[in-house]
Amino acid sequence: MLRDGKVYIPKDKKLRAEVIWLYHNTLVGGHRGQWKTIELVTRNFWWSGVTKKVKKYVEGCNAYQRNKNQTEIPARKLIPNAVPEKPWTHISVDFIMKLPLA
Repeated sequence: MLRDGKVYIPKDKKLRAEVIWLYHNTLVGGHRGQWKTIELVTRNFWWSGVTKKVKKYVEGCNAYQRNKNQTEIPARKLIPNAVPEKPWTHISVDFIMKLPLA
């Protein structure tokens, strides 16, 4: 069954997941991320909520999450505090919490 020239995928979770897998996990797909996977899937297929389903699939992809590009600027190097000359001239607090015991 076609809709706007695209193959309609019925409400079958396994079939929809397999279509997404073919465009995201294979060597051709290459775990390129949600927007590229959405573009590739929607070239040939359509179903209600395809964008939401692809986003959820990619967010759960372990290989993609481990290897995706980081868009944040890396933190700069830590600069230590100056050594105080007299007691109580500098006060610092470390707010790191819930560290493991060992």
